[in-house]
Amino acid sequence: MRRWRAADAEPLAALNADPEVMRYFPAPLSRAQSDLMIERIEAGFDRHGFGLWALELRGDGELRGDGELIGFAGLSRATFSAHFTPAVEVGWRLARRAWGFGYATEAGRAALAFGFERAGLEEIVSFTAVANARSRAVMERLGLSRDEHGDFDHPLLATGGELRRHVLYRLAAERWAGRLRAPVERAPTR
Repeated sequence: MRRWRAADAEPLAALNADPEVMRYFPAPLSRAQSDLMIERIEAGFDRHGFGLWALELRGDGELRGDGELIGFAGLSRATFSAHFTPAVEVGWRLARRAWGFGYATEAGRAALAFGFERAGLEEIVSFTAVANARSRAVMERLGLSRDEHGDFDHPLLATGGELRRHVLYRLAAERWAGRLRAPVERAPTR
């Protein structure tokens, strides 16, 4: 997990243009939208001290892609108004070829550790479309608990669309520290 580099723009654009990766989002992103995403992420690091880190493979990974960008994971502030905001979300997006290796869980755990242990957050949430079973499974592996009374219609998505209804998961700092904390091999770096 690291900050973004100019060389990340092309592989991130390919990931964001993949319809299967973007299945639970309104639409794939154009190259310009993807580039703007990197700019917004970097501005968030400067403003908040955390953000969505670029994920790259080390040479010892299952995909053997030393330094290859496979997606992102980390922390971001919710940019919309809902009953649980303001809030910081843990999230991830990986290229299809990186699915199923545990990278989202490993990176999510490192992001949670950073959020609770270094940024001093009291709670971290995660949310996704109801049908997104893969992301929901990652949330559960990370120790977030579903707040069934917290499910909501995402205000930035079209009314009546199948993606609008979202599930909300939460994790409090005291729960992380008490029984879910796992050792983190490496903290995110600049």
